[in-house]
Amino acid sequence: MEGLVLSHPEQLERLRRVCPEAEKAAVLAGDPCFDRMLAARPYRERFRQALGVRRGQRLIVLNSTWNPEGFFGNGGDQDVLPSLLPRIAAELPADDYRLAAVLHPNVWYGHGPGQIRIWLDRARRSGLALIDPVHAWRQALLAADVVLGDFGAVSYYAAALGTPVLLAAAGADRLDPEAPLAAFVRDAPRLDPQGPLRDQLADLLARHRPIPGPAEFTTSAPGASAELLRRHFYMLMDLPQPATPALLEPLPLPPYDPPRRTNPLDVRTRVRGAEVMIERSTGHPYDAAGETHRAVHEDTRDPGDLATADVIWRDGPPDDPRLGGPDEWTAEILHRHPHCALAAYVSGPDRCTVRTRHLGVFRLSAGPGADADPAAYASALHAWLVHGGEVPPGGATLRVHAAGGVHPVVCTR
Repeated sequence: MEGLVLSHPEQLERLRRVCPEAEKAAVLAGDPCFDRMLAARPYRERFRQALGVRRGQRLIVLNSTWNPEGFFGNGGDQDVLPSLLPRIAAELPADDYRLAAVLHPNVWYGHGPGQIRIWLDRARRSGLALIDPVHAWRQALLAADVVLGDFGAVSYYAAALGTPVLLAAAGADRLDPEAPLAAFVRDAPRLDPQGPLRDQLADLLARHRPIPGPAEFTTSAPGASAELLRRHFYMLMDLPQPATPALLEPLPLPPYDPPRRTNPLDVRTRVRGAEVMIERSTGHPYDAAGETHRAVHEDTRDPGDLATADVIWRDGPPDDPRLGGPDEWTAEILHRHPHCALAAYVSGPDRCTVRTRHLGVFRLSAGPGADADPAAYASALHAWLVHGGEVPPGGATLRVHAAGGVHPVVCTR
């Protein structure tokens, strides 16, 4: 005996038309992969926190299947994804967006992990997370605010979950025109690779209405695949089923993987009293407003970047013996780089120590409701001090505007 497992009667109808002799082997058993995602939906915020997504940030998941016509394609110079990544890093403010890439396992195995990391090295240094293609892609999909993808199954799963999907590669010739996936590809919004990316994402989110097809056709038995599959397996073995419930393995919580941006950041700020509007990205769009400075992570690839940095920062535990602690490290940075005006040591997700060239050492900590990158707090303080801000003996509170919110930041000497 054998079984051809299908997730929906629609597949059975197509099978009957193209290969009627296979119908007797067909088994309708739902979709265990989708059932695991449905069961893990209550943990969406945990999956977002695992990727270091902060309050107000949008998580954009870039997804590619493994066909040459896919979003990633063959990894060559003409592929959409590699050519788009520099623009994504430049046009989407780092504090407003978190980026992650889910590449089909065959993309990894076809080119090799080393080659993939080489191709995406610049994007990774701009904060792109590479998601484990076997163990963590479902969690990233559940955490996503937008999926920028192609005609692969991951984009279809995202649409079935109700997540906005923007197609960067359609690959219609690869699909059965009668399949629900083909209908989804015909109906889904398209990315304009040459158009402003930020505007397209904002428009997608504002206009999004779930496409009904993926939610309807992904599975005909939501939450029941474990029971249906076990029933069929035990029938094949001619054994009675266990009395215990049939259950699927829960999706595990991935390791903590916050963004690590070691590419130089162009920082645009506007200061109004204690209000500091800030945007950081790895480029400087032509229509950007406000004053600018340059913030550079100490581990930048090009040491020459440090010579022109206004703000130099790094992150690590406050008691790291290799660095001598925040006070010693910040003093060393200002001594070594005379052009630098402020050095910032990020010692936690909500705090940092900064040293200015003329005003001494300050501690910055997130106030109630604040949830942004402390390196952004340091750049906001730099802009505020340049505009004549002064920290009184009792400290001051800056209101940092980023990611569509206001983050109160307490600054003390």
